[in-house]
Amino acid sequence: MIRAGLAVLLLAAALFAGEVSARTVYRCVRDGTVSLATAPEPGSECFAKQLDDGAALVPNLWGSLGIVHGKLYRREQDGRTVYSTRNLPGSAPVLAFTAATPPGSPAHEGLGKVGQPRLAEFKPQFKAAAKATGLDEAWLRAIAHAESAYDASALSEKGAQGVMQLMPETSREYGVKDPFSAKASIDGGARLLRDLRKRYEGDLTLVAAAYNAGIGAVEQYGGVPPYAETQAYVAKVQALYARYRIAMGLKPLPAQLQAAE
Repeated sequence: MIRAGLAVLLLAAALFAGEVSARTVYRCVRDGTVSLATAPEPGSECFAKQLDDGAALVPNLWGSLGIVHGKLYRREQDGRTVYSTRNLPGSAPVLAFTAATPPGSPAHEGLGKVGQPRLAEFKPQFKAAAKATGLDEAWLRAIAHAESAYDASALSEKGAQGVMQLMPETSREYGVKDPFSAKASIDGGARLLRDLRKRYEGDLTLVAAAYNAGIGAVEQYGGVPPYAETQAYVAKVQALYARYRIAMGLKPLPAQLQAAE
């Protein structure tokens, strides 16, 4: 196991790059995931980075992702050998690696605050989305309240959009063409929550954590990730869910938390 992902990439690149004092490495982003490559990856947004082979320290190109485990792959692209940490079609594994980067969180706490339920917001849209997905409307509203405080034009610093604060790649996956349309956002968010509820067999704590930080983070940590943002978000959603159930005349669940306003 090699403990420097970028060093592995540079070592592999040296096998074919010849004697040079600097080389170009590409940081490529696709669907919220990062890879490093010796050429731009098809289907990814890539940024070129010039690295000095004589530098004492190799810069961190991963970003703040915590511990990164992966493999270096080799493939042919446009008549040349290319190395990448993403397993693209036609790739063959070369080396495994672990790279330590600063701890980071893909989550944001949400733009809404714990407060009184707001049942007048987008009544037809929430009722229809809850019926179509089989979700508890109180739960769906708790998520929307925590995410955006029902602001259809909301945009977080992480790039989440609309009432349900969907990330652009999630909007594409669920066919949400206008994430700032309240109806489209609520429909897409409800379908995502339905899928997460099925995945986690009804465990709403994990559903909320995955909605906030992503399925990958929940899988990595075997539960709610240790991100301050996610932990605060889950507590906020639980508190709001309890309040929305009471406001809608439903029996509160014993495990729900009541938070101070």
